[in-house]
Amino acid sequence: MPYFDEMTLPDGSIRDVYQRVAQWLSDSPAELLESRRSQAELLFRRIGITFAVYGDKDAAERLIPFDIIPRMISRAEWTKLEAGLIQRVKALNMFLADIYGDREILAAGKIPADLVYSNAYFRPEMSGRRVPHDIYIHIAGIDIVRVDGDKFYVLEDNARTPSGVSYMLENREVMIRLAPDLFADHRVAPVENYPDALLATLRSVAPRSANSEPTIALLTPGQFNSAYYEHSFLADKLGVELVEGRDLLVRDDIVYMRTTEGPRRVDVIYRRIDDDFLDPLAFRPDSVLGVPGLVSAYLAGNITLANAVGTGIADDKAIYTYVPDIIEFYLGEKPLLQNVPTWRCREADSLAYVQEHLNELVVKEVNGSGGYGMLVGPHATSEQILLFRKKLTADPENFIAQPTLPLSTCPASFSHGVAPRHVDLRPFILSGSQEIRVVPGGLTRVALKEGSLVVNSSQGGGTKDTWIVEDNLIEMSPDQRQSQCFGARQSQSQSLGFGAGQSQSQTQG
Repeated sequence: MPYFDEMTLPDGSIRDVYQRVAQWLSDSPAELLESRRSQAELLFRRIGITFAVYGDKDAAERLIPFDIIPRMISRAEWTKLEAGLIQRVKALNMFLADIYGDREILAAGKIPADLVYSNAYFRPEMSGRRVPHDIYIHIAGIDIVRVDGDKFYVLEDNARTPSGVSYMLENREVMIRLAPDLFADHRVAPVENYPDALLATLRSVAPRSANSEPTIALLTPGQFNSAYYEHSFLADKLGVELVEGRDLLVRDDIVYMRTTEGPRRVDVIYRRIDDDFLDPLAFRPDSVLGVPGLVSAYLAGNITLANAVGTGIADDKAIYTYVPDIIEFYLGEKPLLQNVPTWRCREADSLAYVQEHLNELVVKEVNGSGGYGMLVGPHATSEQILLFRKKLTADPENFIAQPTLPLSTCPASFSHGVAPRHVDLRPFILSGSQEIRVVPGGLTRVALKEGSLVVNSSQGGGTKDTWIVEDNLIEMSPDQRQSQCFGARQSQSQSLGFGAGQSQSQTQG
């Protein structure tokens, strides 16, 4: 299957946006690239940017492999992506407000009602309830794949607790440190203002009863969570308290944080805990991670939860297949970004087709994530295909299937030298009370193995920095180059100076 390489065209010529990257690689001997890889690993170990894989018998914290060759996207390409992402998140927010409100889309027959009501992430407790400012998805991560020079597809929507933004930020800072010459050759859109944008977003959605300077906290399950580094990192960057459930209490439907000076009211919680574990009085009674009474305070309108309770239904891969219809229904517009063609296995004709073509398709659980519970037909064994055939027969509504897309490749430099590897992109979109913002870039995930289409870090994938560039072939004066490098180095040194990323809020408990 032919693949679109984002740097090198079939005739061997280099795309304009990669011209100076290609020259940089040509001028960099293999030993220099290897040295930079080693330095990157040392930097990531120093700042403690690790994650854990659930189900791993070793249960050891590990680094996500980092590729020092940046992924380049032109400003013109990004502008189209940005418009499509804003449109998509806006429509998904309207969809969530509707299904927990008047349910006009169900009455119109645009989506099967049972797909909503029987969904594991639909929260009937939210029916008839309005959330602050009618925003459900404050932070979204939309996974994008590219198949040719012009076409991008949305692979999936992440609306519950999307992760990975800390890697986006640290990747940029490490690149500035290791390749300042290459960075100075490009006008790269900044990502370091993401924490400021996130903080402004969270402040803007505080309950109307909050003070003019709302108190914000980041709620983490604790240090044994696989994304704990990111929770700690973001609390530091935002300048807010990192708390666990035991650090909060609810009195008279008001949420307070325990401090050395006594209880302090909290107005906004950026929560990195799934709905089920938020409140043992409302959801799972065995949860020790949440806060008793939190949902009662939430429904009373005294606390904003980001993201809102019940957003998980927008992550569902069966709902995903209807997002183009959702966009048209609420916005009256054609989708600017297309979905990957998808078969809904709950439909008899689609199920029959999928069963007959399992060796050609990618099959996913509708509520799956992280690359788990997935079959990549062309790379699967006969035993794996047989297993999925049985799963489909037993529970077809739990699966969707998609063609094996020819994901684009980018040059990558790991232990194999420089070679093309498949990539995807997770941009991050912030929805506040006044505007929707898209960080110019996002997290590029890269498959490490030749030919592999699996880029998830939990499945062994790596990451690389994503550069949105105004114009690759620019000429800068020496003073301009020095100024750009100084500003970039100043930004990265402030972050790398935190060591393991621990904040004062952690030590206070």
